[in-house]
Amino acid sequence: METTDKSRKNSSRKVDEEIEMELEFTPFYRWHHWLRVFSIIALTITGFYISTPFVIPVVNAEPTNFMNALFRSWHEIFGFLMVAMYIAKTYYFFFSVKDRIEIKSFKDVVSLKNWVSQIGYYLLLTKHPKLSGAYNVVQLAAYLVFYIAITGLLLTGFILYASNYHEGFGGMIHGSMKFFEVMFGGLANVREMHHLLMWGVLFFAVAHIYMVVFNAVYGKEGTVDTIFSGYRWKRKH
Repeated sequence: METTDKSRKNSSRKVDEEIEMELEFTPFYRWHHWLRVFSIIALTITGFYISTPFVIPVVNAEPTNFMNALFRSWHEIFGFLMVAMYIAKTYYFFFSVKDRIEIKSFKDVVSLKNWVSQIGYYLLLTKHPKLSGAYNVVQLAAYLVFYIAITGLLLTGFILYASNYHEGFGGMIHGSMKFFEVMFGGLANVREMHHLLMWGVLFFAVAHIYMVVFNAVYGKEGTVDTIFSGYRWKRKH
């Protein structure tokens, strides 16, 4: 019994020495992430309905069946929520001291060795390279493409919004959005770009979930847990 107790203590001490809990995502980052997730889900559902209505209310003589207007209003509400999250995330990315760990990720981009090791890790050929920031080079590249797509979605969304609302905020941005509308070749092209960019975001979401689960299972550092608790279990190098 004494031998067993000693071995357990030694094993526990060894685990403590090899693994440490590290704060990776602040409360703001986690709240922002989940608000963005719910916004994307809501925008996808309402966007599909606006494009191709899949629910038709029972026809009656009263002017009460404004299903399309209801879906459109929810689409706009979550669209402006995405704008708020976009602005807040951009500000925190550059100016938040606690979230500087994201900017530090750019240090690894210039390292060819880091790229080779990271790709090899995903192919189950090498170990995960040591990171300077929150993301590896492949993640960082994917997030950059994601934010470019989100920027395009918001811009094309504003163009479509200004073409329907000529007062208030729509009237304020109408002139500048008209410039982009003409530059993109008209509202039909803008709407097509809006749809294509949304499909790109959905593709990113599927790949993102897969890679998070992959890292959690293969890396065993609590990758999935971090977006809930903010902490990851990191091996000491």
